Amino acid sequence: MKSRPKTFLYRVYLEWKGARRGVLSSFGKPDIEVATPPEFRGHEGLWSPEDLFVSAVNICIMTTFLYYADKEKLIFISYTSTAEGILERVGNEFMFSCVKVSPTIKVENNDDIIKAKRLIELSERNCLISNSIKSKVEVNPYIIVKED
Repeated sequence: MKSRPKTFLYRVYLEWKGARRGVLSSFGKPDIEVATPPEFRGHEGLWSPEDLFVSAVNICIMTTFLYYADKEKLIFISYTSTAEGILERVGNEFMFSCVKVSPTIKVENNDDIIKAKRLIELSERNCLISNSIKSKVEVNPYIIVKED
């Protein structure tokens, strides 16, 4: 019996609010005020695409780990993680050359150390966001002309 591929759709809405700021929303979720980061003449104190990019990798590693921990019955006490993305000019473009994720996982006993290490390695290999970073991007604009 062949399994059928699954397709999921995630929709967000972005509204420009002036200057280099906007509001990101998705049905049933709290809005996020976003902006260009300060290093690109943007605003301090607001989430930037760069922050969200690094966060997406960090969150995906954690949620993938949680999936495997549940599947493998690993009982752990806590999971915390920091992540940093290195944004640099490569040729004529800026890009993230590396995203470093540093999780700290607290387990019950020594026997769980090897299991937790194996599951975080499995999570690193199977995080869908990490596996999608070099994805093709398509832009399909809809342009309208202001009516008088």
